[in-house]
Amino acid sequence: MTHRLFWKLCSIIATGVVALFYLLNLLTSHTEDGMSHLTVTDRNTLTAWGKQAEKLYLSNDQYALERWLGDLQESEETWVTVASYEVDHIAGNNLKESFYKGYNLGRNVDWKIHLYFAQNPVMEVPFENKQVSFLILLPDRMRPGIYLKYTEIIMQIIVPTILLAFLSYLLYRYIMKPLSQLQMATRQFSKGNFKIRAQKLMGDRNDEFSELAFSFDQMAERIGEQFINQRQLIADLSHELRTPLTRLDIALAEEVSLNEKSHNIKRIERESIQIRKLVEDTLTLAWLENEKPILQQESVELVDLLDVLVDDAKFEFPDRIIDCQLPNSALIHNSSHRAAGQALENILRNALRYTPPRKKVSVFVEDTKSAVTIHINDEGPGVPTEYLEMIFKPFFRLDKSREANSDSFGLGLALAQRQLSAIRATVRAKNASNGGLLMTVRFPKILGK
Repeated sequence: MTHRLFWKLCSIIATGVVALFYLLNLLTSHTEDGMSHLTVTDRNTLTAWGKQAEKLYLSNDQYALERWLGDLQESEETWVTVASYEVDHIAGNNLKESFYKGYNLGRNVDWKIHLYFAQNPVMEVPFENKQVSFLILLPDRMRPGIYLKYTEIIMQIIVPTILLAFLSYLLYRYIMKPLSQLQMATRQFSKGNFKIRAQKLMGDRNDEFSELAFSFDQMAERIGEQFINQRQLIADLSHELRTPLTRLDIALAEEVSLNEKSHNIKRIERESIQIRKLVEDTLTLAWLENEKPILQQESVELVDLLDVLVDDAKFEFPDRIIDCQLPNSALIHNSSHRAAGQALENILRNALRYTPPRKKVSVFVEDTKSAVTIHINDEGPGVPTEYLEMIFKPFFRLDKSREANSDSFGLGLALAQRQLSAIRATVRAKNASNGGLLMTVRFPKILGK
């Protein structure tokens, strides 16, 4: 194991984190730089105030200048004055001690305003013809960075979350792409496409996923060969078993034509019929198990089908009572007449076989918008709860709980369940209140329901 995927993920994460911090720093600096300047409107307002102060100063009307400065200070709730470059007070508020230190009286309206200083800066608008300036403590309404706290939340929480989510998405795509390809290969393989290979779907990828795909391909190749060999074995077995059975039937027919049927001949004939049925059921079950086909090709009228099955059952089991409660019609689509008929026949025969003579088997059909449900309830000994699922397994019989007829090989319910599955129907078993077994068969009317 070379841990290529580990190093790739480390590289992606490291690159992503470094890029994240770099972008955040660049975005924060750019945002703070843009927020540090006064708006164009505020700069024009400060410049206009400076021009007005200059006009009043040049008019030598000290009273008008003082009154205008006082009105401005009151309306803006700030500090305002006019002073010379020699730090001489001319009009307005007295100069603070800090003005007598340094090289500038205040900040130019085009300069940046530090967003993190607690106090507002003093802004300076110089007069054109004199070494005099208009000074004003920047009003709170003009202070830039009013949305600084919201910007910090965006920069420190929202933007990193978005970028990390994007990075996580890239990692997810990088990991899920090969997994999706493996899933697709597995799905195709499960549908019987034994030639599917995962490594071809991976392309030039060279990491743990490609190694997993290689292992999958090896497994698929071996299992595919086993399935193909099994199919061939079933086909050969079908041919090899049917041939001697046919010969046996011909020999029995010739023997009967020469002599009357003896006890042994009758026994051989009966066993031959049972072996043929066992072979046919076993091969059908193996085909359904291996191929898992979906036999949906025609519409089936279940009431008519049940009428035929019940008539046959009454002839075969004349000492049992069959109570039917059927609607006038129960039509289902996208189904198979043969599969549904064989499955229901096996379930009905099973109920009759384990129902004592002169006892009753009830057949009730429930027709709803979504499905047709058939309930078959016998009056037999029932099945222990822990074995209710086991009775659908091939060759499984409960000799103690339900005496098996010698003609039964334990394939009827297993075959019925597989046949119903092939037409997207289901069968469930539970013990009824009368002590018998209740079999519930559900045929969906809507495909996939």
